[in-house]
Amino acid sequence: MAPVSLPPGPRYVISQLPRFITPPLAVYLLSRISRSPLPAWLLVLAYALSWPVAFVALIQWNDFSNARRARASGAVIPREVDHKYPGSIDLLREMFVLDKTRYLGESSMFEWVEQYGPLFNFRVMFEDRIFTCEPEYIKTILATDFNHYEKGPLLSSQLDTLLGVGVFNSDGECTTFHRTMTRPFFSKDRISHFDIFDRHAEHALNKAAERLREGVPVDWQDVVSRFTMDSATEFLFGKDVCSLSAPIPYPSTHPAAAAQQTAPVHPADRFVRAFQGALEATAIRGRFLQSWPLTEMFGDKVKKYLTAVDEFIDPMVEEALRNKEKKVSLEGVTSDVEKATRDQVRDDETLLEHLCKFTDDHKVIKDETLNILLAGRDTTSCTLTFAVYALAEHPDVLARLRKEVLDVVGPTARPTYDNVREMKYMRAFINEVLRLYPPVPINSRCSIEPMRWKNMTPGKPDHYIPPRSRCLYSVLVMHRRKDLWGPDALTFDPDRFLDARVQKYLVPNPFIFLPFNAGPRICLGQQFAYNEISFMLVRLLQRFSAFRLRQDAHPESVPPHGVEYSPYAVDGREKVWMRSHLTAYAKNGLWVEMDEVAAQ
Repeated sequence: MAPVSLPPGPRYVISQLPRFITPPLAVYLLSRISRSPLPAWLLVLAYALSWPVAFVALIQWNDFSNARRARASGAVIPREVDHKYPGSIDLLREMFVLDKTRYLGESSMFEWVEQYGPLFNFRVMFEDRIFTCEPEYIKTILATDFNHYEKGPLLSSQLDTLLGVGVFNSDGECTTFHRTMTRPFFSKDRISHFDIFDRHAEHALNKAAERLREGVPVDWQDVVSRFTMDSATEFLFGKDVCSLSAPIPYPSTHPAAAAQQTAPVHPADRFVRAFQGALEATAIRGRFLQSWPLTEMFGDKVKKYLTAVDEFIDPMVEEALRNKEKKVSLEGVTSDVEKATRDQVRDDETLLEHLCKFTDDHKVIKDETLNILLAGRDTTSCTLTFAVYALAEHPDVLARLRKEVLDVVGPTARPTYDNVREMKYMRAFINEVLRLYPPVPINSRCSIEPMRWKNMTPGKPDHYIPPRSRCLYSVLVMHRRKDLWGPDALTFDPDRFLDARVQKYLVPNPFIFLPFNAGPRICLGQQFAYNEISFMLVRLLQRFSAFRLRQDAHPESVPPHGVEYSPYAVDGREKVWMRSHLTAYAKNGLWVEMDEVAAQ
């Protein structure tokens, strides 16, 4: 019988009982040792006030201690964002309201950077949250002082149901172990990867072409999400979820949309919807900060989605472990031999097979594959989505990129690794998409101990970062800073990665461009991602010659005025609504028409 597991809410309440009981217990003990009995009304009042008094006293003591340590070190705590009410409740409310009408919910961050500079303290519910978009401070967090920062217990608890003990939800030695397991698999380009890309790219483009021939716009985000899901699952497990075999959606203005909405879930969509539901439920936890478990008193809202995910993954993990046992028994492979050869990766080896060389732990293997699946699907899907948005908005960029594809690869040939390396404008184009639409717009680490950040303004005192502070950093905001990228920072221009601006801005300060993180936690699969994105774009441009945005066909995808004409929008106007759960996406899809090239 499986052990009974309490939902997050009751577990949280139980964990907080000591804090809840201690204040009234202290009142009780004081009343017992008092020489004269207290009146009943005073005792009741003391019990009632014990919680807020203890809470305020604890906050005041922490603030006093941090301020004293900062003064002793000759530093200052970063300036707090101005607020009216205790706990910054007014700011929280403002952010929740703006989240529905403004740009990515990050508009406050853009505005606060203008007001307070690239470092400030967004103090929420009496806890420090240090926000930065300064390259040097991000470098400190990710590289220079990497060992002094961690995911932290709050973020780990929010991600635990979905990501478990995988690489994206681990710290310290556990992170090192996961990266040691995974690194050899991404250490070289393999032909088998392009075989996977080609098979699923053809299927995806066929689906899009069929819909377009009906005279109906296609949701490109949906198509590439299926492409990356099928590619990632085959890459990981040797078997894909066949999400491309399910019907792709019609825009809401089409007569077939209503029937499609009420139709039974296609078997191939079951895994995809479950995985997406788990992602969204995990993201919602982050909105409720430390108290998120109280929103899940009667059940784990992420776990309920994982049944379909488990049904797909568990049998394959079990089979892989059985195959490992058979190999050991039949071939007499010793643990020493296995350790000596586990970094050798066959061209047709799946990541699941590779992980089994390092451990027999079912949970470790399963969690790691889910972590890589998240990275392999969502980040690539995001980039391909906004790449087509950029092509639709910039016909000149499209013409130049398509010319390079046809010149280097040809109108029908399959691209090779050498082709991908040769296409310099393709790489610049992808980099510009990643700069303006980074897949992970905001991330965070938690300081383990007190830290000191050098003030970037000469003559000013350094910044003191209290221990256990949540340090948020936004590459989205950093990538759009005009003082880092020049006055045209909000203009989509791939040439900035090819011309003199590289030497002027990027070479002197490479940490201004961090689409794949940096330091010891830099994305191991970044070259794999570049290859997959490049491959799909080549196949797309070989088959289609023009792109037109058709958000009007699906009105729900049209951004509100505050988003469309945000002062932080690319090229002065955003025609899609960039949102983020764990990764970025276009809300309600990217609807486009594409002109198919005549068959040759």
